[in-house]
Amino acid sequence: MSGPSRIALTLGFLVKLCAGSAARPAYAIKEFFDEFKAVYVKPDSAEAADKALAAEVETAKCVVCHAPSSKKERNSYGNALAELLDKKEDKKDTAKIRKALEQVAGMPSPSGPTYGELLKQGKLPGAAAK
Repeated sequence: MSGPSRIALTLGFLVKLCAGSAARPAYAIKEFFDEFKAVYVKPDSAEAADKALAAEVETAKCVVCHAPSSKKERNSYGNALAELLDKKEDKKDTAKIRKALEQVAGMPSPSGPTYGELLKQGKLPGAAAK
């Protein structure tokens, strides 16, 4: 094997090694998001606030609970839920997820209204709420 070929092979190996070991972003727990949508999103509702929330959630996806700048960080709503739920132990426990959603809905958001009030107004509950 010639010198340039050996260098190219070594460089290719190093690139693959680095790409494989790179930190992967934290994604929303699908089961938590599914229960959130089941409880709060009513796309077929005639109410303007319900339609607005359905549109916001569809656009926001992970940003319902995570910071828009980094999926590794949670917003205030996501932090409140994280205090009540364990992503590994609770992701299959729909009753516990719904109970946590209900508890957090009664908590005040940083902007003043409770998270539940924001949701009823058709707004996202986290700090990124419009």
